[in-house]
Amino acid sequence: MTNTLTTKAQRVAWIMDELQRLYPETPVPLDHKDPFTLLVAVLLSAQCTDARVNTVTPALFALADHPAAMRRQSVEDIRSIIRPCGLSPKKSKAIHELSGILMDQHGGEVPADFDALEALPGVGHKTAGVVMSQAFGIPAFPVDTHIHRLMHRWNLSNGKNVDQTEKDAKRLFPEDRWNALHLQIIFYGREFSPARGWSLEKDFISAKVGRKSLWKHASKS
Repeated sequence: MTNTLTTKAQRVAWIMDELQRLYPETPVPLDHKDPFTLLVAVLLSAQCTDARVNTVTPALFALADHPAAMRRQSVEDIRSIIRPCGLSPKKSKAIHELSGILMDQHGGEVPADFDALEALPGVGHKTAGVVMSQAFGIPAFPVDTHIHRLMHRWNLSNGKNVDQTEKDAKRLFPEDRWNALHLQIIFYGREFSPARGWSLEKDFISAKVGRKSLWKHASKS
């Protein structure tokens, strides 16, 4: 496919239009009912698929869906439920500890504040960004593996690290689109541009605006 979009601004505008056409609605992939259950679900999603998290959280939230109730559970009880998500020793301890902190320091509420969120056990920058954007509607651009991969394939970032990818995404895309685009790019990556089993014929955005090296890779595969 010939790339007639000669400037980066043209490529960015075309990508946004195509993603909006494909995914006009951006439902949050993780099942939740409030900021706390979203926070826990996002924490569980580290190195685990959203689909698997959604099979685990109903039992966990039936046990405890509020920081006060979660703090009353033992770490082992939490771990026994979340084990299918992987990293259960670390995640169960973090969920228990952050629930106590939310009760003691934040009145049982999840703070709508990046620094306060990142101070919680098990909550990194990406998790905080997801909660801020999806629970509170505050502009953020949390970068997961899909976004990191596609920003590189689309020649919008050098792909050296997720911090740089986030900076590039925030610089290139308008702030009022960040929250939707974060999900739209993930949806596209899963459907059209996966890490494995990737096909340039199917990945039409990469075929249109991607790096020239993608064509070399495609010709050898």
